[in-house]
Amino acid sequence: MKLLEGKKALIFGIANKNSIAWGIAQALHEHGAQLAFSYGFEQLEKRVRPLAEQLGVEFVEECNIEDDAQIESTFQKVGDHFGSLDILVHAIAHAKREDLDGRFVDTSRDGFRLAMDVSVYSLVSLTRAAAPLMTNGGSVLCLTYYGAEKVIPHYNVMGVAKAALEASTRYLAADLGPQNIRVNAISAGPIKTLSASGIAGFRKMLRYTEERAPLRRNVDQIEVGQTALWLCSDLSSGVTGEIIYVDAGYHILGMHEPPEKWE
Repeated sequence: MKLLEGKKALIFGIANKNSIAWGIAQALHEHGAQLAFSYGFEQLEKRVRPLAEQLGVEFVEECNIEDDAQIESTFQKVGDHFGSLDILVHAIAHAKREDLDGRFVDTSRDGFRLAMDVSVYSLVSLTRAAAPLMTNGGSVLCLTYYGAEKVIPHYNVMGVAKAALEASTRYLAADLGPQNIRVNAISAGPIKTLSASGIAGFRKMLRYTEERAPLRRNVDQIEVGQTALWLCSDLSSGVTGEIIYVDAGYHILGMHEPPEKWE
């Protein structure tokens, strides 16, 4: 049985085949969803279109999510293409590299504004634009990380932005619940993506998590995609405003040394 047969999904944030958003797209496609992709700037088109072709996606549109007029135009085109919308996936985050390298206290005002606008406010603006198309209810999904809760080296302003994203998830869920629109977030463990490459010491973070997570491994895009499938389907019809962890259990730990090293 296909869980999303006849459902229509718009996905923001696919950058290449390693993107978490691509893992989500594959899972939704496998279960019958009709997909549309949007990318942030012209240089990404050559990466996104071949992936769209793999899944038979006809709607591929550039959209600068910092521009309200472009957002409005994109969703007008989605409405013309699909007629309605059931699923919105927000997989967008960005911060200046220099604001990730040093100390959080040295974050620039412009860097803070940029991280919050691109990584957080875009969820609000895209959800607001999507809601009128979700005439039969819908599911909105975004991506967060444990750095929203605890201090992670070199995550800095992005950790603060993810904390705001998680709060926004809850407030949007409360606003849109009466329309049967659910809003949830997946907190994924570290995964090799284009965005992750901007975090200093990321390979060390992968090794550290693999050694300590209860499952003694890292997760991948497919596992996140499977959780996204659940959150976008009727199997999770009573779930909204939640942060769902897909991190091999790392977030449950209080002491981060493996038990075998305690003795």
